[in-house]
Parts: sequence; C-alpha cells; structure tokens
Amino acid sequence: MMITDKPDTKTTDRLVITELFNAFVAFLFAASAPVAIILSVALGGGLDEADITSWLFAVFTFNGLLSIAMSASYRQPMVFLWTIPGAILVGSALQNLSFHEVIGAYVMTGLLLLLLGLTGWVKKVMDWLPMPIVMGMVAGVFVKFGLDWIHAFADDLLLVGTMSAVFFILTAFPRIPTLLPPLIWALIAGFAVIMIEDKTSYGNINFVMTFVTPQVYVPDFSTAAMMELVVPLAVTVIAAQNAQGIAVLKSAGHDTPINAVTSSCGFMSMLTALYGGISTCLTGPVNAILVSSGRADRHWIAAIFLGVFAVIFGAMAPTFTSLLIAAPTAFLSTLAGLAILRILQSAFESAFSQSFPLGGLIAFLVTLGGLPFLNIGAPFWGLLFGALASLLCERRALLSSTR
Repeated sequence: MMITDKPDTKTTDRLVITELFNAFVAFLFAASAPVAIILSVALGGGLDEADITSWLFAVFTFNGLLSIAMSASYRQPMVFLWTIPGAILVGSALQNLSFHEVIGAYVMTGLLLLLLGLTGWVKKVMDWLPMPIVMGMVAGVFVKFGLDWIHAFADDLLLVGTMSAVFFILTAFPRIPTLLPPLIWALIAGFAVIMIEDKTSYGNINFVMTFVTPQVYVPDFSTAAMMELVVPLAVTVIAAQNAQGIAVLKSAGHDTPINAVTSSCGFMSMLTALYGGISTCLTGPVNAILVSSGRADRHWIAAIFLGVFAVIFGAMAPTFTSLLIAAPTAFLSTLAGLAILRILQSAFESAFSQSFPLGGLIAFLVTLGGLPFLNIGAPFWGLLFGALASLLCERRALLSSTR
C-alpha cells in the first residue's frame, strides 16, 4: 500500500499544479483586455472611477462566487463573467442614456434570461435567431475598437508597435515556448515600454491595496433603455457568449446544462446590475483556457481556483482600476483592439456567410452608422432592419432556418 500511495499523491499534486496554473493564466486573460474594454467603455460614457470600481467588483466578485457554486455542483468547469459585446453596446448607449437607465435595462435583461432558462425556451430562441444577422450587429459594435487600435499608432508608435509586434509574433509562431498567451505578453511589453518612456507615469498612484466600497444603484426603467438594450443584451448573452462557452465545454467532453446556465445568468445579472455590473454570461475564452490541458474530470477544480481569483480581484478593484486608468489611452486601445480581433473575425465570417449575406450586411451597416432613432440606439435597429432585409430578399433561407 505504501508503495502505491506515494505515486498517487505525487500524481495528484501534479494535477493540482496544472489546474492552478490554467486557472491563473485564464484569470490573467480575464483581468487584462476585457477589463480594458470596460474602462474604455465606461470612461467614454462619462462614468467616474467609483462607478467603474463598483462595476468591476460586481462582475468579478459575484460571478466568481457563481462560478464556484456551479462548478462544484455539476463537477464540470462553468466560469461566468460578463458579456464583452454587451459592454460595447452599453458604451454607445451611454451617449444618450443615463447610467441608471442602463442599469434598469440590465435588470430587465436578467429577468428575461431567467424566464427563458426556467421555461426551457432558450433552446428555441437559439434555434430561431438568425446568427448571421446577430453577428452582423456584433461586428458593427466591435469595429470601433479595432479602429481605435489602428488610430493609436499615431498617438504612441513605440508603445502600440511594440505591443502589436509581440502579439503577432507569438500568435504567428505558436511553437515558441511561452507559459502565457500572446495577449498577456503584449500587456507585459506595454507596461515595460510605459516605464521606459516615462518612469514617473505612476508616481502619483497609491499602490496600497485598497478594498472596494460598492455603489448601490436604483434602476430607472425607461422605455428608451428597454427598447435599445434589453433584446440586444439578451442576444449577446445567449447567442454570442453562452453558445460559445457551451461549444467550448462540449468539445472538451462536458455536457453543460443549457437551461441552468441561462437561469443562472439571469439571476446573477439582476444582482450585479444593482452594483453597476453588466449582464452575466458563460465565458468562452476563459473556459477554453481552463480545459486546454489536464484531465477532464478535474477541470472543475481549475474553475473553482479561477472563481477564488475573481473574488479577490473584485474585492480589491480600486487598486487595479487606478493602475489601469493611469495608463496611456493608447495602451488601453491597443489591449482592447488586440483582444477583439478573433471575435471580430468570427463575427465577419458568420455575418457574411451564404445564409443571410444581405441581412448580415444591413445589420452591420446600421449598427456601424450609430445613429439613434426614436431615442433608441443603433444596435436594436441593426437587428431589426437586418431581419427585415432578410425577410424581404432572403425569405426562403430565413423561413427554412426557423422551421
């Protein structure tokens, strides 16, 4: 017995190290570019540091706790964070809506997701939604971040050029032995350039670890916010995020409960909304990192590790928020732009597929145009006019897809 026990213990130790490492790498991804996107959106929408800090607290701490609970209950990895396309949608909405109106839309989106999950209708909705039109809308929202990255070259060529070069070199040559994803190395390279260019950039920052004091918001349920955000946000959670996360987990051998996932997203979206956090979703990229190595029956342990990291990060959100806000705008634009490249590529591929190319194009152009109508933002009209274009000109394909 003693001879067989020792190898088993060593094997278990190695497995725990694998899962802890995967969780740490996945956490670094979640806490880098996606956070940079939130900061870009929030600052562009006129939110202050207290609002941003509370937003980050909500989406990390509450979703970290949900990830721990769901992963432990089902013994499979289920990491929940927030919808990145939804965050970008909110950026445009904040140009003509107050933050309290946006929060009201978060609450109603959560209620809609909860009802779809509890009734089991979510699968019917996923089957009915024409994905090319949805992805056309998503592409129209994401293009701005890609263009901001390109424009950042004019602001700081050394910083943006270095980060971009590191990212593309490591992406082009995946056999280069690196412990971290290319995006994390781009972040590290960016911080190195910032320190070299101006060693006093962070001189006025208080590096003392500070715990968060969350803000509690009273939702404003305005008709304009409901029309502009609820359906597009629910679509991004169900079709653009949860579908991706479920596909990633399924490819790793996990049978993810769709209804339970949707219901959990709805409940947590309503809770995080009260603290300024955007709608919850089952994340795709983070779960993909967690299941990239190790035994499938132990992936859920990595998800629990990540949930713990997320809770700690959310509790100390003020420290990390101040550090990122102090970084040059070109740094945030580059980090966000590089992060959405693959998502933008997939959105274009889906939007302009053979099924509904005209509907996808109309959804893309209307959303990209960004013109609100009846005080309702462009993403809603992108979905509507894209569907109408397909109904008129691609009727056969649209009707066959909804049968």
